Amino acid sequence: MSKGRLLYAQSGGVTAVINASASAVLAQARARKIPVYAGKNGILGILREQMFDTAGLTASEIKALAHTPGGAFGSCRYKLKSLEQDAAQYQRLLEVFKAHDIRYFLYNGGNDSADTALKISQLAQQSGYELTCVAVPKTVDNDLVITDCCPGFGSAARYTAVSVLEAAIDVEAMAETSTKVFVYEVMGRHAGWLAAAAGLAGETAKDAPHIILFPERTFDKAVFLAKVKDTVAKVGYCVVVVSEGVKTPDGNFLAQAEGSVDAFGHSQLGGAAPMLAGLVKDALGMKVHWTVPDYLQRSGRHLASQVDLDQAMAVGKAAVELALSGNNGVMPAIIRTSDAPYRWHIDPVPLSRIANVEKKMPDAFIRKDGFGITAACRRYLSPLIQGQAAVPLGKNGLPVHFKPKLPLVKKKLKAWVK
Repeated sequence: MSKGRLLYAQSGGVTAVINASASAVLAQARARKIPVYAGKNGILGILREQMFDTAGLTASEIKALAHTPGGAFGSCRYKLKSLEQDAAQYQRLLEVFKAHDIRYFLYNGGNDSADTALKISQLAQQSGYELTCVAVPKTVDNDLVITDCCPGFGSAARYTAVSVLEAAIDVEAMAETSTKVFVYEVMGRHAGWLAAAAGLAGETAKDAPHIILFPERTFDKAVFLAKVKDTVAKVGYCVVVVSEGVKTPDGNFLAQAEGSVDAFGHSQLGGAAPMLAGLVKDALGMKVHWTVPDYLQRSGRHLASQVDLDQAMAVGKAAVELALSGNNGVMPAIIRTSDAPYRWHIDPVPLSRIANVEKKMPDAFIRKDGFGITAACRRYLSPLIQGQAAVPLGKNGLPVHFKPKLPLVKKKLKAWVK
């Protein structure tokens, strides 16, 4: 294959370490003397022929990306349909690749992004165009299969465990005369990995969180209220962690906004915590506080896990090497070989085994009563939150982040019409 250019793009919800993957991609490609373009706002930027030329970035600026949260080049939630249904859009992508001699495409995202990378790799093969597509894993939901964990999850898990631990100390101090129940909502549409991470905050039955509600378990109002009441009676207060994806017995999301969906067609969630808070207040007459950290849990670079940072950079570097070696339609997966000490390596996995498949919490990780994590789950989660990834501080005491200001590549095609 002729060298050509490498095109990198970010997709879906960003994380505290997605830019670390970007940093590793840029550094490795530069070491291999491959020019890199970056899509502005993910796949949308490529369709619009809006791509940044990263040649102007200095080595120190590329390094600084690794401690910057968010998406340096912009992300998007935009799902391409099948090759047959979206033929015109796929053809447009191919035209952009050809016009700019893009020979390697790295798409940094979750499940839908893996699916997009797979479809583009198939299109290129069908069209006879030499293009190598590699998906770079990322998602705080931790729901990609085969890989031990997903870059972005470890830091969000650490943020969750620390936040629940510290909030619980606050609630305990005030419980006698103030708040009895505190509800903390985490992300997780169908998989309870982040909710499970909150379980790392406590080790005994009296430690918070006292109740964890997983998407893998149907919500039972009567059993939940009884557990809350019993916990307050025994401990003096109750900390509840709920995943946004918890469902009622009729199959509806506890927090689903009526008829609202995101750009991927997923139900728009958010609001499980206030719903539960209202339920507890009305049924038990207890004072309740709740919080929805939302973007905070995925952007908290100041609490990022060093293990997560290391893995985010490892998959970025590996993605470049896989692409340059002609490994088309694959994703660099993290393979665990030991729990203690935690050891892992990177292996390529075909996207056909990853796209459109969700990894949910196994039964062995959820306590029998459905309200907590098991020792096996703790062994899995604990290594992922280890080490604090340092962030340089400025004179104002705030973290120093880097936001690249790069020129867009000159367009060669007619404007894209959706």
